[in-house]
Amino acid sequence: MRRGGKIAALLLAAGYSSRMGEFKPLLPLGERTVIETAVHSFLRAGVEDVRVVLGHRAEQLATVTGNTGIKTVLNENYPQGMYSSVKAGVKSLGPGVEAFFLLPVDNPLIKRRTLEELIRTRRETRADITYPCFEVERGHPPLISTRLTEAILSWDRQGGLRSLLEEYDSKAVDVEVIDQGTLMDMDTPEDYRLLTEYYNRKDIPTVRECRAIFKKFAVPEGVVAHCRAVAVLSEKMARLLNGAGCNVDTALVETSALLHDLARGRSDHAGAGADILRELGFPRVAEIVASHMDIIPSGGRIPVEAELVYLADKMVKGDMPVTLEVRFAETRGRLAGDQAALKAAEKRLENAENIKSRVEAALGMTLEKLLVKGSIYE
Repeated sequence: MRRGGKIAALLLAAGYSSRMGEFKPLLPLGERTVIETAVHSFLRAGVEDVRVVLGHRAEQLATVTGNTGIKTVLNENYPQGMYSSVKAGVKSLGPGVEAFFLLPVDNPLIKRRTLEELIRTRRETRADITYPCFEVERGHPPLISTRLTEAILSWDRQGGLRSLLEEYDSKAVDVEVIDQGTLMDMDTPEDYRLLTEYYNRKDIPTVRECRAIFKKFAVPEGVVAHCRAVAVLSEKMARLLNGAGCNVDTALVETSALLHDLARGRSDHAGAGADILRELGFPRVAEIVASHMDIIPSGGRIPVEAELVYLADKMVKGDMPVTLEVRFAETRGRLAGDQAALKAAEKRLENAENIKSRVEAALGMTLEKLLVKGSIYE
């Protein structure tokens, strides 16, 4: 059962988009516009009271947002700047709202889990302001208690909302999230290009997000070093296969390899790591991580992404690339006397050799050439 009152969201979309050169809210982002993407971020997280503050080109935006069924608020004072839109949005909130998200339209890519974590923390702490933080840097959107309504509406000092929120910093809580989108805006065409790239691979964590995952789950440095070595070898194989005319998702391979031992040390660490990644919103990466210990080879001429990660993991010992023979000789010695475990290891070797032979056939070269010192890092 929900504790407290309702959570609302205010989307600020009244500005001119002067630095962008085009009207930001209506720029395409995937199959939707930027404003529609931002609205759906909140709706997916269960925030039903979403309000878009309009000003410049209000009629045109109202037509687009009308398709989402959300409320609009007209800010006739929008030429006075963004803080006038903040006031207009806050003034529109009903008495049943306990807190509201505040999001400029040019920060549209917020993960559902991020919003859910902010709501949960707000209800646990009753903080006046709850900020998402990515790698220790505060981002958007803050979740602001309606206890600050009067202060927001009467605030007239320099610095607008930023200076007001600084006044209440002692009553703020930071929530570390795995969401680089909280720091990404789109003031310029280059910002928009980067945001579009991020959107197009939103189900694959960025390098910075991988780093945040390692930190959040306290992955030991030795495990991280192993994962990096597996990622390097996996990416090299994927890149060479694509150069030979294959169609391998290099980013998916490299990232899955980087995170494959995320839950190392836990029971069924492959399954545990996959569960973590699914919860974080990365199901494709989770599927590959789940199969990195045991896999059924696809049998196709071109190995699929999961097979490359599986093979690379079997060709790295610690943080050093090795042949399958070297890797499994050590395994046989370690498992001597445990027939069930030894049988499972032999099956893994058989599967690795199957995948290796298919990679080599596609490349027209042996993979041992990649294991020469330094080669996989070129």
